[in-house]
Amino acid sequence: MAENPIHIAKIAHELKLQPNQVRAVGGFFADGATVPFIARYRKEATGSLDEVQIATIRDRLEQLEEVDQRREAILKSLEERNLLTDELKKKLGAAETLTVLEDIYLPFRPKKRTRATIAKERGLEPLADFLLQNQAVAGADPLTEAQRFLVETEEEEKAVRTTEDALAGARDILAERMNDDENARTKMRELFNAKGVLSSKVMTGKEEEGAKFKDYFDWNEPAAKAPSHRILAIRRGESEGFLYFRIQPPEEDGLSILESLFVRGKSACAEQVKMAAHDGYKRLLKISMETEARIALKKRADEEAIKVFSDNIRELLMAAPLGRKKVLAIDPGFRTGCKIVCLDAQGKLLHHDVVYPEQGTRNASEAATKIRAYCEHFGIEAVAIGNGTAGRETEMFVRGLELPKTIAIVMVNESGASVYSASDVARQEFPDQDVTVRGAVSIGRRLMDPLAELVKIDPKSIGVGQYQHDVDQRALKRSLDDVVMSCVNSVGVELNTASPQILAYVSGLNAQLAENIVAYRNANGPFANRQQLLKVPRLGPKTFQQAAGFLRIREGAQPLDASAVHPESYSIVDQMATDRGCTVRDLMGDDALRKGIKLDRYITGATGLPTLTDIMNELAKPGRDPRDRFEIFSFTEGVNKLEDLKPGLKLPGIVTNVTAFGAFVDIGVHQDGLVHISQLSDSFVKNPADVVKVQQKVQVTVLEVDLPRKRIALSMKSRPEIGSTSSRSNDRSQTNKGQSSNRSSSGKPEQFGGDWFSQALNKKK
Repeated sequence: MAENPIHIAKIAHELKLQPNQVRAVGGFFADGATVPFIARYRKEATGSLDEVQIATIRDRLEQLEEVDQRREAILKSLEERNLLTDELKKKLGAAETLTVLEDIYLPFRPKKRTRATIAKERGLEPLADFLLQNQAVAGADPLTEAQRFLVETEEEEKAVRTTEDALAGARDILAERMNDDENARTKMRELFNAKGVLSSKVMTGKEEEGAKFKDYFDWNEPAAKAPSHRILAIRRGESEGFLYFRIQPPEEDGLSILESLFVRGKSACAEQVKMAAHDGYKRLLKISMETEARIALKKRADEEAIKVFSDNIRELLMAAPLGRKKVLAIDPGFRTGCKIVCLDAQGKLLHHDVVYPEQGTRNASEAATKIRAYCEHFGIEAVAIGNGTAGRETEMFVRGLELPKTIAIVMVNESGASVYSASDVARQEFPDQDVTVRGAVSIGRRLMDPLAELVKIDPKSIGVGQYQHDVDQRALKRSLDDVVMSCVNSVGVELNTASPQILAYVSGLNAQLAENIVAYRNANGPFANRQQLLKVPRLGPKTFQQAAGFLRIREGAQPLDASAVHPESYSIVDQMATDRGCTVRDLMGDDALRKGIKLDRYITGATGLPTLTDIMNELAKPGRDPRDRFEIFSFTEGVNKLEDLKPGLKLPGIVTNVTAFGAFVDIGVHQDGLVHISQLSDSFVKNPADVVKVQQKVQVTVLEVDLPRKRIALSMKSRPEIGSTSSRSNDRSQTNKGQSSNRSSSGKPEQFGGDWFSQALNKKK
């Protein structure tokens, strides 16, 4: 990213930062640095900006560079066609957004043949000028003037046989000018933003087939207030051929804007200009602005949905790990049995088998004998059970085996495990095992370290978020890559045990370098120190600088290799130890020795208090894991299926997904329930993510159970009104009228109608 003083000043103003902070971040990106590296190891230069601020600066720099590139292309095009004037060049140079650039360029853009260009070919442009310039002249007669432009010719396209033909052509020219006018487009855009109404209708004859979108068969609401999930639901209904939707402001407002800009007086000429304005709005400008509004609305909905998805993925990746324990993992099943795998503390597959606890007394007895024997033989410390089909039944079976109390029994969210088991990564790891074994291994490893296992799966397959397949896939990937990289580098990676998949997310590394690291490790044994990374093929000093601080080597000769202290700061710690008359290892193990250190003594031009403070924190807790401590969770015994639920029943649950309209909660009945945004708290909730997070343990109350459609309405209120969802039957009609209050906009249409669960969200992966 080349330094541009104008861009730096603009971004600093927008984000309320100092220009030197923005300049520093831009410089680091230009040098190939990553967001985690800049945030962690360049605090002095950036003023301790966090990852969100740094990523925002990166994105804005890219956006402004995109504007510059488009500006250059436009200038080149105009210059090549001898259309570039000093005034036009100045206007283009002052444009700050792509939209403004395109508005300025529109009158000069090479056009396809239009009604206006045909009229110009017929020589009617002077007549259009006459109408526009003589609106205030009472005696100016359009009909008389039009007589001068009549042309009789055998070439039909050049013929102008009547005065009405001439005036119609002149109006076509004026209509296109109005459509191309920068000021008119700006004001019209403001109108669509302020008063645009999103409306959707069902396609004729599609009422039954498109029933899942029935809430939007006759829907109206202000486009500016439409929530992300509703916009994406309506767009999906349109793409599937069940709905069509429009975004339009009151037509009279659009006509009024054009009249105010172009119509002067009430003369005959003014009447012709007014007719042109009305035609220009209805035929050209309204359609153009609606297209823009649809794109803008989609972009906003995408941004909101991507943020929801990214936040959920972060919570899932940063879920508390069980740690290095010997695990027996079970992928449950009824007909096909339960696949069992035994893993050592590093996640290595030791043994696998299949048992059939749900297929008769004899099979159940054999399953019990095997599980007990495996637990004893392999020294099992925890049992991980997938939460899919037969999960609760299998959990109850295992709990009934009366295993030693030291063995934790944990239900594990298996969403995405089947995707992993059929992936190239799984085939490379377990070429001799089938998908059922691989899936069970993934469940067990997910309990041990969710982050290390989930990075092997495409985040879109993990089953959190909303409409992730409908949003801008490039923007989604960028955001998810940022989140995964942030999580991986925040936790740190064990260099001598990490998979290529997690290494690829380490700052400065990529898939190829990750493979090279693993290949070097396999050929030469474990890394003895971080410096040895420089021997890995294609891993040079710049990559080493980016990656080294996030890689850990436990129990190595250099104790700092196990911490987040960057190798470039080792000399500082060595000096601290020397000044205290001890070794670095002593300094890391003795709080009293560290307390005697005066940080001011170690400040240099490159190293300030932020870095020194980070170093001291690392010396106190080397390589500390920022994730929460693992806590065992259990569902309510005896509540295993939908039929066991009754309104008013209070249950523990785990949040599996957070969307813009509420949170989905696993309560152990094979079907997630929804805590609608209106039921998340006793107080008003604007954003569900402010109240709940994925993997959070919560207490809920059952409001309603819809057995035929397998839907559960839950509440987190302290005193919920049981059955209250059915009392909102009038909410949809109120919302459709645009009378959108907190209650009406969050009522029954999104709870028990149409797209509430959005199908995919409602199903266990």
